[in-house]
Amino acid sequence: MRERDTLTENPFASTHSLDANPFEDPVSRHGTPKSSYPSPAHAARLEELNQRERDLERREQELSQKAEHIRRFGRNNWPPFYPLIFHSIQDEIPEGSRQMITRIYQLWLVLLGTLVINVVANILVLTAGSSHGASDVGSSIGYLIVIPPISFLAWYRPLYNGYMKASGEQSLYYYLYFVFGGFHLAYSLYMIVGIPSTGSAGFIQTIEQYIDGHIVAGVFGTIATVGWVLQGGGNAMYYRQIWYHHKAAGHSVAKAKSELATHGAKAYFTRG
Repeated sequence: MRERDTLTENPFASTHSLDANPFEDPVSRHGTPKSSYPSPAHAARLEELNQRERDLERREQELSQKAEHIRRFGRNNWPPFYPLIFHSIQDEIPEGSRQMITRIYQLWLVLLGTLVINVVANILVLTAGSSHGASDVGSSIGYLIVIPPISFLAWYRPLYNGYMKASGEQSLYYYLYFVFGGFHLAYSLYMIVGIPSTGSAGFIQTIEQYIDGHIVAGVFGTIATVGWVLQGGGNAMYYRQIWYHHKAAGHSVAKAKSELATHGAKAYFTRG
């Protein structure tokens, strides 16, 4: 009987279930159940890869934007709304002069903001019933239109070019800056005083508004006056510093004339 059972037994039969996964970890099958959550190290690695992927996408987008910008405007990047020239303090100004040029550029931006506030203050003077309000508003709007491009091209850009790496400290840049920068300092002083009917909401104009009880106009006049003082005083301080640098570097009128004859004036406003 036992011999017959032995002969009829399936030699290929297995004691293991056919439903069992042959690739399953025996420990997880018979021991402690395996967690379905990734380990902290795996999660950190996954987050690092995702961050790298986001960085690559961002850089690709920036490169695409730069390529489109170069296609439309060339290397020019300033002013941002319609680039006409290339302006990059970080790339073109030596490290030793970079902070000073940055501060002077910021003062130029303060000048723009002050011109805007000056217009608003003079409009308030007009609405307050001032007899000279119309001429103040007209003059202040004229300043807002004319002063920004003239100041940028006449004294800021020559100074920028003077300190630029590629310029080699040419004398003409400095003399352009000293002449037109000096005019700008005189204009700033004129605007600080605030003579009525001149388009300035400076000191005198502001005091009159407070005396007449026009507080809002007085407040805007105060802000404009502070703006004129900040940018004027800051520019005066750097004007003195640049004058000493110019003397120490050995620049002269003769060298400036020679450079003007060699290069022409146009290059000093358009280069970069």
